Amino acid sequence: MEVRKLSNYSFGGETNLGFDEAVRKVTETLKEQGFGVLTEIDAKKVLKEKLGLERKPYKILGACNPHFAHKAIDMEPELGRLLPCNVLVYEKEDGKVVVTAMDPEAAFKLVGNPNVEEIGKEVRKRIEKALERV
Repeated sequence: MEVRKLSNYSFGGETNLGFDEAVRKVTETLKEQGFGVLTEIDAKKVLKEKLGLERKPYKILGACNPHFAHKAIDMEPELGRLLPCNVLVYEKEDGKVVVTAMDPEAAFKLVGNPNVEEIGKEVRKRIEKALERV
């Protein structure tokens, strides 16, 4: 998948994979980069159950690399508010599947600690590598 900047806080792109296969593949490629998916929120299911709304498939995956999380939290205990790094997989109206991630480099700049910012850069590189393989 071609990964590009989508906003000041996200990057990603469209994949040729179907929705379920994209979720499986991004989970696999994140693992290869040292991340585990700690949470998986099925927004389609939740919105149907809670509000009776229909929508296209939309999952939020909470990805975490324990090594980098540990280092960052040791430097800035309040940083936990910015964790885990969310990765979205969703289906557009035209049926195309999009995989995007929050930009940890942008998020970690909020902390104002250059050492934490360096961790954000490395985490971004690894997530970007994972998304490129989807």
